[in-house]
Order: sequence, then structure tokens, then C-alpha cells
Amino acid sequence: MKTALDIIGTVRLKGFLGARLDAMIERNVAAKDIDAITAPFLDKTETRKLWQTEFWGKWMHSAVPFLAYSGHAGLREKIERGIERILASQEEGGYIGNYPDALRFGEGWDVWGIKYTMMGLLHWYDATRSDAALAACCRLCDCLVGELGPGGRRGRELWQTGNWAGCASSSVLEPVVWLYRRTGERRYLDFAETIVRGMVEPAAGPRLVDLALRGVHAADRDGYGNNPDDNGEYVCKDSRTKAYESMSCYQGLLEYCETVGEGGSGGGAPGRSCADLFRAALLTAEDIAAEEINLAGGGACIERWFHGARKQGFPHARLQETCVTVTWMRLCQKLLRMTDDPRWADLIERAFYNAWLAALKPDGSEFASYTPLSGSRWHGMRQCFMHEDCCAANGPRGFLCFLQEVFRTEGDTATLNFYASARAEGVLPASGRRVAFDVYTLYPREETVRIACLCDGTFTLRLRIPAWCADARVQVNGETLPSPAPGAYCTVAREWRAGDVVELALPMPVVTHVANHYAAFTRGPVLLARDSRFADGDLSEPFYTDPRYGGGIADGEIRPFAPVRVPSDAMWMAFGATLPIGQHYANPEGTNPPFVSFCDYASAGNEWNRSNSYRTWLPIERGHAE
Repeated sequence: MKTALDIIGTVRLKGFLGARLDAMIERNVAAKDIDAITAPFLDKTETRKLWQTEFWGKWMHSAVPFLAYSGHAGLREKIERGIERILASQEEGGYIGNYPDALRFGEGWDVWGIKYTMMGLLHWYDATRSDAALAACCRLCDCLVGELGPGGRRGRELWQTGNWAGCASSSVLEPVVWLYRRTGERRYLDFAETIVRGMVEPAAGPRLVDLALRGVHAADRDGYGNNPDDNGEYVCKDSRTKAYESMSCYQGLLEYCETVGEGGSGGGAPGRSCADLFRAALLTAEDIAAEEINLAGGGACIERWFHGARKQGFPHARLQETCVTVTWMRLCQKLLRMTDDPRWADLIERAFYNAWLAALKPDGSEFASYTPLSGSRWHGMRQCFMHEDCCAANGPRGFLCFLQEVFRTEGDTATLNFYASARAEGVLPASGRRVAFDVYTLYPREETVRIACLCDGTFTLRLRIPAWCADARVQVNGETLPSPAPGAYCTVAREWRAGDVVELALPMPVVTHVANHYAAFTRGPVLLARDSRFADGDLSEPFYTDPRYGGGIADGEIRPFAPVRVPSDAMWMAFGATLPIGQHYANPEGTNPPFVSFCDYASAGNEWNRSNSYRTWLPIERGHAE
């Protein structure tokens, strides 16, 4: 069983991404006020049914692997301090949380917090083999079973607690399965099966399987046995459309399927096999990719699915929550591992280079809660009467998804999924041979990747060819290989020698996307945006359509963009083109299309103030009949 710690040491990033990761670890992960985020566990005074206890476990999910990556001494001290305080807060009956007894295991976010506490303890166990951490996690799970398992003290089922039609509480399935894997104790697998049945059987419950298998979109799953209060509030008891919580449940289902195997039962649910559970998760992820994920790789409005891919360009409220982006990346990462289908890597890459990097402040110190497609960047929220919020705690896990999948070794094959300046090394399980590569590239700012082999031996190297790249070229020691297919792996099997060089060219034409009388541009995996720092006109100027003046713009059209100088050191990349855009083209002085500049979406508005605005979807003028 591989854990995050088994994978994290195989890649050392350099260049732009390496600097951004180092800054995030130093100024965000290692800078966390550990006493503040663990204080609620010691106080146990929460009566407002809030979610303070999620913050520590989320932080641990990234802090422990990033400690392995960086060796940061101050980070180790904070992790150990947090573990000490969490263990000290555990009650004799096993409970770790912040609710008084009368409010536990019911409404609110108690079980949700227990999920993240279990995750935090298990990450520390994986890093140190701490018997105390594992024992505390076992006692906490035993407490949960005794309260909400079959015949439990609270007299209710787990899915009946918490919010969002039971999805929030049911997502505890993921660490319950982790605990079973680490202990082999059958009672934890039995409890996992109980949770799965609650996800599948009750008419008013999450209904994660049957609705998916019937082809019901993730945004349309209310009204099937439930009656949600669908008023757009931040917290809802009964709706199934909450993006973060529902995806977290599917993450747990995939962990369960992977653990019990293809022939296993679907948690004892009548007529449901693990194959059904897996297919439901896969179909839902495919639906989200098609119906919800925008050109920046994120989605959701007020944290709910809403057919957002169809509605790009419109100013929706609380668009593209960072928690949703990170959870979507984690779900894609799990599917990439289980299916070996590179389309999930394509989706991780798009989310990482756009929505995720846009949410991270350039100095690495904080995360935005929301990243609208147009407007300005702004600071995250402060939740639960704490100097903390869900996205600040969750954000670093997104970089972990990317970093863990840059380079993988399986059997006698090494795979590069993402391209960044890095040293990548590992061991091929089939032969025990160590392999290592140096990767030199400015991708995705530039189109070329140079990979230097640092080892000898016969093995296979796989290179992901993104689905957007129709004309990729691969050379080994100057010899051109057959043209690789887009959206697949290019496989190079040979006897390698230290000093061999692989050169990969990934041409990135700028592609036009048109929807709802708006247009946007992508270059490779990157969404482009106008930015006020270019000072090249009104960002709301429309594309004009009169062909007499060079107007017109079409979906899928390739536009000739060229690199331009960035107006700010905070911008990563910039490109420009002559475009039919403006207000006064009928006047002779305004006839010629102007030159307009764009930067990458992640850099757009990254001064984090309202004077630095940006826009991705640009309006197209309408005629009199429209």
C-alpha cells in the first residue's frame, strides 16, 4: 500500500514551480498557528454547530508530506506540537472533537471534523509509525462506531447526521478505509460497509450510486426522495448538489473499491457490486468534467454544482471555491491511479495551472477562497470565529496532487505525467533498478521539454501527450520517433544510457472558445486573461462582428498570438494579438483592430487589490435580431 510519503520524495522541483512550492511551505504551511487550530479540541465548547475541527486534519494532510519533501525543522516542531495537543484532548471514551456531549454525532459538522482528525492522525502514523497516533485513531473510530454504527447509542444512522443529505458525514468513509488497511481489523471494514449502504440505500440519503448509474447530472440530483431547502444558503441540510462534500464521498467509495477488490460487495447494498460503485464514481467524474469544469479547471457556484461549464462568462456568486478545486484534483488523481487514463492528468494540469495557482498569493502566504473568472483577486474568509478558513487549510493539498503525479514508477515503467524543471528519480518495482532524470523546461510558458537520462538499463519511459496537443514531436538522441497520439502516453522502451536525451515539443496554438456571446482563449493548458496592468483599453470592450472591419470570431478558431514583455514581475507569461475588439470601429479612426495583451489566468489580478482587475471571457456584440 503506497502512501503520500512513499511518493513525495521522488521529485524535486526547480524553477518557477519550485520557488512557488518553497514559498508556500515556508510562508503558509510552516507558518500555521498550531495552537489556534487545535484549541477547539481542548475547549469543547462549540454550540453553533460549526466546523473548527476540520482545519487541523486538512493541514496535516499536506504538512506531513511537505515535511518529508523539505525537511523543514520548524514544520516538524509544529506537527509534533499539534499531535501532542490532539492526543491530550482525547476523552476516555475515544472522542476527539469540540462539541459538548449533547450536540455530538448529530446536526452540524462533528462527524466531518472526525474525518479530518482521523486523516491527520493516520498521516503522522505513516510518517513515524507512531503507536500513539494509530491507537488514538482506532479509539476515535471505535467511538464513532459505538455512537452511529449498527445499534449505536445515538439511535440514528451516520448518513442522517450533518449536512448535505448525509454527504458531509458519509465522507468519513475514506479514513475508515485507510484505518482498515493499516490495522487489518475487520470491524473497520464492517463499519465501512455500513457507511457505503447509507450512501446507497436510503431514499433521502446521498444516493451516490443509483442516480449516477441512471445518468442524472451531479447538479440535478435533488428531488429524488429528498426535499431540499434550495435557497442558496452556505449550509443546507438536505441538498445533494454540494460539490466538495459529494466528491469527498466518491473519493471514499474509490478507496473502498480499491481495498475490497473488483469482486467485492458494494458494502452489502442489495444488487450493488464494487464494479457498480466504481462505475458510479467514474460516471460522476466524467459528468463533472463535461458539465461543471470551466476553462480554468475549477467549478461550482456557492460551492454547488450548477451546470457551470455552460454558463462561463456570467458573474456567478462565490465562483470556483478553492476547496472544490482541490477536491476535484484529488478525485482526478485517484482516478488516474486506478485507471491509468491520462485524461485525468489533463484535468489535474488544467486545474493546477489555472484555478489552483490563481488562488495562491504570489508570495505563497495565503489562499483566496474564490477565484472568479473575471474581476479581482481577494483574501480568503475568516470562518468559525477563527483566523482560519476551509480553503486556507485545504489549499496546500492541491500542490500535493500535482507533485505526487509528476513522476511515477510501476512495474518496469517510469512515467512523466507533468512537465516542470525538476530532478525525478525512483525505483522500478519489477527490477529494483533505480532510475533518474533531469527535466529542463519553461513549460507551459514555452513549448519544449528536455529530459536527460541519468541512469543505465533497459526499461520503459512513458510521456503524457496532452489531449489538446495535436502535433507533439518526440526525439531521442536526435532521432525523431513516430508522431504520438494526443490524449495518450508516448511509450519509449529501450536500453538507456546515462546521457541519453529526450526532447519533447508540445506546440500550443491559441484556441478560441465561444459561448453565450462571449469569447475566451486558451494556450495549451493555460487560460488567458486581459489584465489592467497592460493598460491597453477597457477590459469590457466587445469583439465586433462586422466583417467589413475585420470583425468576427469563431469557436475553435486558431489565433496568431505572440509572446510579449510582461508589465509586472509578478506575471509569469504574457502574449498578445491583433483582435477585432473595441467600441468605435465604424469611425475611420477606430477601424483597425488593436493589439491586445493577455497573461496567464493564474497571474491575472495577482496584486490582490481592487485596482488590479482582469477578464477572461470577453463579450461579443449582438445584432439587432439577437
